[in-house]
Amino acid sequence: MPGRASGRCCRGVVALGNVLRAGTAAGTVLLLRLDPLLYEAALDQLERRWPVGTPGGAGAVYLDDGMILTSVGLDNVNGGVTLCGETGAICQAYTLNRRITASIFLYRESGGEPYVMAPCGTCQERLALWGPDVEVAVPDSDSPAGWSARTLADVHPYYWAKVFAGGEWPPASLHIEP
Repeated sequence: MPGRASGRCCRGVVALGNVLRAGTAAGTVLLLRLDPLLYEAALDQLERRWPVGTPGGAGAVYLDDGMILTSVGLDNVNGGVTLCGETGAICQAYTLNRRITASIFLYRESGGEPYVMAPCGTCQERLALWGPDVEVAVPDSDSPAGWSARTLADVHPYYWAKVFAGGEWPPASLHIEP
């Protein structure tokens, strides 16, 4: 699997598979990267919730402590109350007071194979709480896997909320303070 080798990648940062451990004045920080393991976690959740051959979607996120959370969407006849597949994992991360470092969403049409979908605008807003460096999976026909990782800043370079933070990506405090 690409990107799974261990070793040093730069000064003060040790790569352990998809995890980077960076030493800072405040201690060690985990910087988890989007990788095939997160894809497999979303796929496993998709197949647990919806049998192969049926339509459905599932999301997975890495937390800053290495935990993976998965979730599925909530469908309803009233479209206004449905929830995206990533929402449960995003809410759980917030409940646990953990930072999301990477997110992926898979969808499978009836009888089809799963494929990566980029986060919708609402989920981009939800993930923005954790900053512009959160990695998200996006479809990529040039990639052998059919998808690649991009940061929120790459996916959303003209983020509207920058206007409230002097042209920079707003800090988490701006998102959560009344």
